[in-house]
Amino acid sequence: MLSDVALQYFYEAATLGSMRLASDRIGVAVSSISRQIAQLENELGLPLIERGRRTIRLTEAGQIAYEHYKAQIVTREALYESIQQLREVKAGHVELAVGEGFLCRAFIRLIEDFQREHPGVSVSLKTRTTPDAARLVVEDEAHMGVIFTMPNEPRLRTRVSIPQPLLAVCAPDHPAAREQELCFAQLQEHKLCLPSKAFRISQIVGQAEQRQHQRLRPCLTTDSIYVMRAIAKEGRALTLLPHIAIVDDLHDGTLVALPLTDVEVEEARMALVHRVGRPLDGVPGRMLNVLQSRFRALFEVRSAAPARRAA
Repeated sequence: MLSDVALQYFYEAATLGSMRLASDRIGVAVSSISRQIAQLENELGLPLIERGRRTIRLTEAGQIAYEHYKAQIVTREALYESIQQLREVKAGHVELAVGEGFLCRAFIRLIEDFQREHPGVSVSLKTRTTPDAARLVVEDEAHMGVIFTMPNEPRLRTRVSIPQPLLAVCAPDHPAAREQELCFAQLQEHKLCLPSKAFRISQIVGQAEQRQHQRLRPCLTTDSIYVMRAIAKEGRALTLLPHIAIVDDLHDGTLVALPLTDVEVEEARMALVHRVGRPLDGVPGRMLNVLQSRFRALFEVRSAAPARRAA
């Protein structure tokens, strides 16, 4: 392996045109520079400078070695610059796994604000069901995730979690919209559009079915939150979604939400998570801190009553 010291001495002597000038710049004896260059030539098996001249003139091999070390300097400087930018959060990339239902306007604005403050930062939003999003975080394919809580997943660390109770969701002119709240049994009286089994929502509904000794029979199941919202807006069915999934629709008045009186709130919580043991520095670390500080303001349901009309 070539000595970095020998390459540096050779490079300085070649750049300045003499070993004496290189000696003055580096602060070592001329003999040390001459010895290091000789050792470098011995390792490479070819002379690097033409002997017998007052100023240094490179051989063809010397020119190759000179350009090699020069490129190393450029690469090293680029490395230091990139690391410095990461420290200062001027550049970098964040992979964020997010449940489809959590991508409300306020959340998107938060990401956009972060990028405006850090213009060199790119963000990848990976929209998945909660189990798939959790897998991406566990397997380091995403730095962090915004998901429903995953019981019995010791590899995820929860930075903050808040309740997100499931609500009965329908169009403003749907018959159910006249109610103040619904019990689980009343859901049977309406056509239902529910999520597929891949969703954490479906698991929560299944637990409620077991407690209530009733089984909901949807007319449509889907793996798309968008479809569930669209079906409900058209008045074709009632659906079950957390507040965050419909917060924009409630604000726009295109949907109303009714509390469910006998589905336990504790079962439905959303969380900001990352993998246990994974250090998040630089841009991902800054993003994690921003999300953690804003999580409750973005997602917390302050009371059940306002959920009917606005967030």
